[in-house]
Amino acid sequence: MPVECVVGAQWGDEGKGKIIDLLSRDADYVVRFQGGNNAGHTIRVGNDQIVLHLVPSGILHPTTRCVVGNGVVVDPEVFFEEIDFLNQGGVSTEGRLFLSDRAHLIFPFHREIDRIMESDRGVRSIGTTKRGIGPAYADKAKRWGVRLGDLYDEDMFAATLRMHLDEKNALLEKLPDAQTFKFEELYERFLGYAKRLAPYACDSVAVIHEAARSGARVLLEGAQGALLDLDFGTYPFVTSSNTFTGGAITGTGLPPKALDRVIGVTKAYTTRVGEGPFPTEELGEVGERIQVAGNEFGATTGRPRRCGWLDAVAIRYAVAVGGLDALALTKLDVLSGFQEIKVAVAYQRGEERLSWYPSVIDTHKGFEPVYQTFPGWSEKIDAVTKFEDLPPNAVGYISFLEETIGVKISIVSVGPERDQVIFR
Repeated sequence: MPVECVVGAQWGDEGKGKIIDLLSRDADYVVRFQGGNNAGHTIRVGNDQIVLHLVPSGILHPTTRCVVGNGVVVDPEVFFEEIDFLNQGGVSTEGRLFLSDRAHLIFPFHREIDRIMESDRGVRSIGTTKRGIGPAYADKAKRWGVRLGDLYDEDMFAATLRMHLDEKNALLEKLPDAQTFKFEELYERFLGYAKRLAPYACDSVAVIHEAARSGARVLLEGAQGALLDLDFGTYPFVTSSNTFTGGAITGTGLPPKALDRVIGVTKAYTTRVGEGPFPTEELGEVGERIQVAGNEFGATTGRPRRCGWLDAVAIRYAVAVGGLDALALTKLDVLSGFQEIKVAVAYQRGEERLSWYPSVIDTHKGFEPVYQTFPGWSEKIDAVTKFEDLPPNAVGYISFLEETIGVKISIVSVGPERDQVIFR
């Protein structure tokens, strides 16, 4: 059975939650492989809107098992909140939800450091959600992070926590309005967390490998998107993990050859939350119209998203670096009613033309998108179930995207509901 991977092909918020939810119907396991509770996957089920930050989207299907992989950084408080929320809504997690004992934990001092660092950046602010994600990954890279499994060796945990607090408190004491932390309080709190987390703790690498060997259908779930990847995104305006296909390997323990198919998710236009370059951003009426029609406000933070036309240069880059086999196109319905629709096919500065996404942020300066313009459509498409029944101009738009990006669009979402989707 195949191992499939779903990743974002833009700056996140592409609608991965819905696509993963749909594909999870046929999956035996869904595995989240990176990020933390700085990302939210939103799923509409009837009149309910369900937002998940750590628990994989497949949890809504009663026969699907879900794994939070080793590449995720976990805030236990948020994990418990999601479990309680799901259980109160009639979604059982017992025996279906697993948490890697290799996953690194987020502590309150990580959140405090994140808050202070972001405030001190001033004009160099990168728009972090201040949830401690970056500092937790930094400790992981320094090789003194605390993993879930470490909580069950109380002596080792105590020694590591004391080391952390010696360093963190020494830093925080020098900063105005910063909170410091007491060893006894954090030690007892996290030992309490360890007891509650014990039923979920597992060697996720062994679980995932056994699932793949047994012929189970495994779906790997990414958070954020290609252009927020720590190595391949618009650095430094990125997240602290590898959001792309490579992160699926390091965040699960599966070998590269195990991946049978990689699906990228992109909106029919482009959005971005936070700071950083955004070549096709529309600051006037068009951007506001897309924002309102697409309800472009963050699932995690509520922040309004910056909006603009689709950037085919960025998507081509995502296809190449991520090895994408197909694309899912979401929110096509938001473009209904536009008289004309634009797609950026290159960037231009004087006589210089770029058709490959630049690696250095300063390279963006002075470049303007080169647009190709298409006639729009006035028809509502949220009830369309067959590709050939879409308005001809919508079909033409999709066909052009496939040609210029170089990969098939195999899924088209025409509305927020679960069943408002066309499979090709």
